[in-house]
Amino acid sequence: MVKREIAKTLRALAREYPVVTVTGPRQSGKTTLVKDTFPGHAYVSLEDPDTREMAALDPREFLRKRGKGMILDEIQRMPELLSYLQGIVDQSDRAGRYILTGSHQFDLFSAVTQSLAGRTAILKLLPFSIHELDSINADFSVDEYLLHGFYPRIHDRGLDPVAAHRNYFETYLQRDLRQLIAVKDLRLFQKFVRLCAGRIGQIFNASGLSNDVGVSVPTVNAWISILEASFILFLLEPYYENSGKRLIKSPKLYFYDVGLAAYLLGIESIKHVERDPLRGNLFENMVIAELVKRRFNQGREHRLSYYRDSNGNEVDVLYRDGKDVIPIEIKASSTFSGDFLKGLRYLRRQFPENTPRSYLVYAGDEAEALDDIQLVNYKNAASILPTAGRTRGR
Repeated sequence: MVKREIAKTLRALAREYPVVTVTGPRQSGKTTLVKDTFPGHAYVSLEDPDTREMAALDPREFLRKRGKGMILDEIQRMPELLSYLQGIVDQSDRAGRYILTGSHQFDLFSAVTQSLAGRTAILKLLPFSIHELDSINADFSVDEYLLHGFYPRIHDRGLDPVAAHRNYFETYLQRDLRQLIAVKDLRLFQKFVRLCAGRIGQIFNASGLSNDVGVSVPTVNAWISILEASFILFLLEPYYENSGKRLIKSPKLYFYDVGLAAYLLGIESIKHVERDPLRGNLFENMVIAELVKRRFNQGREHRLSYYRDSNGNEVDVLYRDGKDVIPIEIKASSTFSGDFLKGLRYLRRQFPENTPRSYLVYAGDEAEALDDIQLVNYKNAASILPTAGRTRGR
């Protein structure tokens, strides 16, 4: 059993709110997390048609007879229950009474914000972090992390990562897609997702994708939204400050799990990883996902962006820490080069009062400071971000 870093935040929120909602991609470990954290709660899976039928017949009784504590798994399968939950918790708002899980941001968030606004905290659980995976003695190399990814089921059961990612893509993603939007040609959608994987770490260009896939720009934007809602990929927004510089204003594209992205690129072995021209992009994706997990595990939005101006000056990640900005450059090399620091030093010159420290995350083992820049091994990337204060819900 892997101790999930988000569990501490989950327990804290359950002491403050009558309902806590845990969302995230399928197979990220939501069910295992909530059952392990709340062993005394009755567990109900709304994936079960019989269970949904019983709940529909008498929803108030269904919820009340398990009122001492209840886990409602995959709540987006029956969002009408949320209106009944509202009435119950308004009568007695005992903290931690109901724990909800769900995999669809669109369905879940719209239903929750309509029925449980102010009554629930929301957490996002992503697949394992490097630290969590290493706690079960995985001790992978860089390329093994990139090939296997971080979905718990792959590591819990020792699954072949290529077959596991193929099954994930062909079942969960396509099933969720059908529930969210009508797609006339799944073949085109599959092509679209694979093309997105080929653009990891690059500026998102809807027109370019539209031309390559053969669908309209509105369709591309709709499909991107679906992939975001299903926790498959996310867009990293550019940093924007009124500094007099012409800054790039389009987001960059990343996947929540680097192993799934590697599969979509056709990578099937360590040799493939080593030789793939996008290995550096995959490494960058993995590190940025680590930073996102760190923030989500603390119950926070990630507050990450990237910097690029019209002259090609670039830093991979900026983290907003109050008025300060923490620049982070990411390199897949295990050997340090002074050229890696170019973007960090440029940014420091542009914002000398707001960048008290900078970091270079790379695959090397040296962890020393060079002037105001700290070298960090990629396994420790999450430690760059400060620990959040007392967790608050939404």
